[in-house]
Amino acid sequence: MDSSSINQRRMRSGAVALGGMGLLAATLVACGSSDEPDRRCASRSTLDHLNSKECKTGGTGAYYYGGRVSNGKVTGGSFDKSAVTRGGIGGHSSSSGG
Repeated sequence: MDSSSINQRRMRSGAVALGGMGLLAATLVACGSSDEPDRRCASRSTLDHLNSKECKTGGTGAYYYGGRVSNGKVTGGSFDKSAVTRGGIGGHSSSSGG
């Protein structure tokens, strides 16, 4: 086996590794590319996090977009969907309290 065949073999294995990383990156970007912000059900008056069925027709809750749940309360987002955007990998997220 000469040195040129060893180098060709190394290059092929490197290309396979790089190809796999590209596929992984594309998958992650596709998963995080939705323009829809996260939503959860909450009480408008108390900001209590509620069961999702409370946001269905006739329920007492409303959808709260973005933010997070901390100690049973929603925080860092908004009941106004248009006030919250979602960024994918490398994107920018912003939220507005409300």
